[in-house]
Amino acid sequence: MARHTIVLIPGDGIGPEVSAAARRVLEAAGLSVEWVQCPAGAAALEQGLDNVLPQRTLAAIKAHKIALKGPVTTPVGKGFKSVNVQLRQKLNLYAAVRPVRSLPGVKTRFDGVDMVIVRENTEGLYSGIENEIIPGVITSLKVATQTACMRIARFAFSYARRRHRRRVTVFHKANIMKMSDGLFIDCARRVREEEYADIQYEELIIDAGCMKLVQDPARFDVLLMENLYGDLVSDLSAGLVGGLGVVPGSNIGDDAAIFEAVHGSAPDIAGKGIANPLALIMSGVMMLNHIEETELAEKIKRAYGAVLAEGKYLTADLGGTRSTNEFADAVIEKMRLS
Repeated sequence: MARHTIVLIPGDGIGPEVSAAARRVLEAAGLSVEWVQCPAGAAALEQGLDNVLPQRTLAAIKAHKIALKGPVTTPVGKGFKSVNVQLRQKLNLYAAVRPVRSLPGVKTRFDGVDMVIVRENTEGLYSGIENEIIPGVITSLKVATQTACMRIARFAFSYARRRHRRRVTVFHKANIMKMSDGLFIDCARRVREEEYADIQYEELIIDAGCMKLVQDPARFDVLLMENLYGDLVSDLSAGLVGGLGVVPGSNIGDDAAIFEAVHGSAPDIAGKGIANPLALIMSGVMMLNHIEETELAEKIKRAYGAVLAEGKYLTADLGGTRSTNEFADAVIEKMRLS
């Protein structure tokens, strides 16, 4: 087995707790790894650094090309710029990939959900270009380039083919934003027609798409959308299978990839040892697949599936009373017995 060097960004709030649990699970599965621990977010400021995204953290990810990241705090309406947005822009992590699937033992209104949201990660309104025209009047600029639209379309169709997915569905609002969203769907059509005719394709105006999503999420396979829509729909979709605590996420570019829990830093429960580490463990599984440690990935996936199905070692968000470490211990024990 190859030895991997992976950047570990614990984050802040509950980040260090769930990161430590995920790390233990990965190592117990047999991952041969050297961790390079780096700070980001409020944790970096608490360490006396003057930047929420220190240069050494960026340099480490560029050097080793892969990172596992816990949640970091982003102030609302003030304070520092989102660390997540900075990482995506500075490392050109143009594809956010968020699998959403029904899990054993996690009861929701729906069964059989198994879809992947592919979100363009660098443009749209999240370009962060805002101006105050006059006092009380703010504009935000939505950016769409042909280069980025073609790139994310190719990524989504390539992902669908590699993972034996049957259909790519684009959510858009090109009936209103005829130029920006119009460019997005034009690029998706072009990529499909020229390179991926074997993949089924459909387009849905996003409001109608969201209605269909909550009526029957099992009808969807790969969902492709621009930045803001992808952010909203991925969280909405997480609610269909149990919430943000049970879905993983990744941000992928040509030169680096970061795997992260998509939930927040939950400062209200930080330090209590009760946070659910599953989302970051699942993100670690995505990371293992990315670095071609597929047997280890399946080993962990089977183990946490068994723990969820058994129902004895669930954290509070899943209706249980167990701690962060007790859940991780249960996953490790299932692997040991397998």
